Amino acid sequence: MLAMLVATLFAAAQTPELLSRQRALVRLDQPATYLLIPVEEQGMNATVNVLGADNRVMQSFSVRLAVNKVDYYVPLEIKDGKVLDISVRFPQNDERNIRDFACWEELKYSNTFDTTNREKFRPVYHHTPAYGWMNDPNGMYYKDGVYHLSYQWNPYGSMWGNMTWGHSTSRDLIHWETQPATIWADGLGSIFSGSAVVDKDNTAGFGAGAVVAFYTSAGASQMQSMAYSTDGGRTFTKYEHNPVLTLPVADFRDPKVFWNEDVRRWNMILAAGQEMRIYSSANLKEWTYESSFGEGYGAHGGVWECPDLMKLPVRGTGQQKWMLVCNINPGGPFGGSATQYFIGQFDGHKFTCESAPEVTKWMDYGKDHYATVTFSNAPEGRHIALAWMSNWQYANQVPTMQFRSANSVPRDLDLFEYQGQTYLGVMPSKELLALRGKVVKQPTQTCEIVVNLKNNTQITLANAKGEQVTMTYDAKARTFSMNREKSGDVGFSEAFPCETVAPVYGSLKQLRIFIDRCSIEALDAEGKMAMTNLVFPSEPYNTLTVKGGKATIYEIN
Repeated sequence: MLAMLVATLFAAAQTPELLSRQRALVRLDQPATYLLIPVEEQGMNATVNVLGADNRVMQSFSVRLAVNKVDYYVPLEIKDGKVLDISVRFPQNDERNIRDFACWEELKYSNTFDTTNREKFRPVYHHTPAYGWMNDPNGMYYKDGVYHLSYQWNPYGSMWGNMTWGHSTSRDLIHWETQPATIWADGLGSIFSGSAVVDKDNTAGFGAGAVVAFYTSAGASQMQSMAYSTDGGRTFTKYEHNPVLTLPVADFRDPKVFWNEDVRRWNMILAAGQEMRIYSSANLKEWTYESSFGEGYGAHGGVWECPDLMKLPVRGTGQQKWMLVCNINPGGPFGGSATQYFIGQFDGHKFTCESAPEVTKWMDYGKDHYATVTFSNAPEGRHIALAWMSNWQYANQVPTMQFRSANSVPRDLDLFEYQGQTYLGVMPSKELLALRGKVVKQPTQTCEIVVNLKNNTQITLANAKGEQVTMTYDAKARTFSMNREKSGDVGFSEAFPCETVAPVYGSLKQLRIFIDRCSIEALDAEGKMAMTNLVFPSEPYNTLTVKGGKATIYEIN
């Protein structure tokens, strides 16, 4: 997925013009495409204003300037910029001077930016950003044979900040190509999470088949805005009457819009504090409040975020029910962030949950599965979900720097019944079968392990360093667990070493375990259990021990 570019470097940028010990100017005086900015992960956070003609601010962002050493570079596309106005705010009694930062000797002009992978933990068959920080998947839709995935992206560092929508495309949900970013910050604020739809019938008036995106403008307040594309999603134009929806609530964000065929209208569901609010519209521009859901239901240990709402088939019944997705942070079953869901009915106006208020159902019982949402307009009526594969407890500290975070493997969703309750079925998407290579005897850093289970099964992945991950299926207790306490590098956060445990609804017959350098995703082949955990072994696990079952290992290249 990564472009292999060789940077053509010019002379280092000239010495900055000091305005004070906390502020400096850098004149962009070379005819280059990029200025390569040196970043130190633990450096000083600086505010950079890019000034153009007449000294107007063309762009503003923050970056961790290299103070003592350079960890990596990030590219600033110069365009029509003339001057960088750079300022830092030192803590009280800190007598340092911005002129002494290491970054000034390392600023470089270039016509290209080298995104060659330098990270041993970068996944091979999971989506990752070419560089920079990534969190929630956004604006996911399918059109003309292509899956479009936008995502919360910081192009100026590997920690959260400068939120905009990065953009990648794929024809098979596995191999992704990086595209130019779609939606950048503006005067209303940073660009937080949201969704996109294909307006097949031109209800909004932007043209039949236009892609219409909805996102949270996050400035001093959070409000909902929209943008539209008439070229298949390559470029977007922001709606001239933004914002389209406001509410005096601090955490008011993450609009998910979908066409509701039952009522022949658009619905929007979005998070507002610790509840979800539902709206309707005929034209995607004017929204009517319908109802709220959430008070007293499920887990409320943190803020509700990133909702989704969809109708799914119930296996073997001929029936359909609605599922409401609610991501929560903190408050997950093992600390930090996680995805809960509710099953019930929705009439276009109100969602009614069929479970008792105190019942909490989790989509994935690992530590690293959050911000889960589905693609709009997916083919064959499928509901295909992707998650952000991390946890807010340590997402900024995991041991990578060129990039941070990946998405989960794609998963198809449906419903099943067990002992009078309806649960979410999570199946590895069929596209994953095409990844299987030859059968091998030992696990590799990128493989799929299929385990046929008996009543009780223990699965251990290990390497020569004594690092290991143990998975246990207990048929009597009806649980599946994964222990990563000795999995490798676990010292970057006290919240990382842990054992996660999932309930099993019935019996497990076969597990599909997906390993990709820094992640292990264990999914029941029948979709009744899912568990996603990150791991950072010092060398790949190359030994597999299975007690009480039989395993087949497929190579993935």
